[in-house]
Amino acid sequence: MATFMFSSLFLLLLLCCATNSTVVTSSEQDNINYLISSHIVSHAAVEKQSHFRFYWHEWARGSNQTAVSIAQAPEFKKSLTNFSKVFVLDDPLRTGPDENSKLVGKAQGFDVAAGLYKLELLVAVNFVFTDGEHNGSTIAVLGHNEFLTTVREMPIVGGSGLFRFVRGYVQLRTYLFDQKIDYAVLECNVFVTHY
Repeated sequence: MATFMFSSLFLLLLLCCATNSTVVTSSEQDNINYLISSHIVSHAAVEKQSHFRFYWHEWARGSNQTAVSIAQAPEFKKSLTNFSKVFVLDDPLRTGPDENSKLVGKAQGFDVAAGLYKLELLVAVNFVFTDGEHNGSTIAVLGHNEFLTTVREMPIVGGSGLFRFVRGYVQLRTYLFDQKIDYAVLECNVFVTHY
């Protein structure tokens, strides 16, 4: 039933786009209206591709702490991978790896240690820009971060402000990881297509 309904809606969407008209329909069986309208958007809007590079600084303890552990399942307290541990983040994004380089934004969100046997994180974070023309705009990232891998790639799932309708990906590289003081600096290369 779901496949038939999806196929029908997809065919209807194609027909609407082909005729350049707006159609609103509902299924006779279940009377669900979730397609409000469909139309071709202006071809005058120009998409552009941008590449940003900044450095994500994170302190997991100490007086400059920017990542805080808020939960972990008791049975995994001794896990070598911190499995089930949840961290909330408000980490600075800077133009360079030096902690005194220019602040351009924040990485706000959370990490969950999702790897039972390897250090793997589920990352849900917003890059909130606080500088220049992008001030107030955000890029939302949701993905898998295998922390000990040289280059990790995560998808961009949305954005706001100048990054509405954004699509793209983020590549992370560990620039510095000091386990003694729980301090990490990640080089972020952000590749986005946006208007």
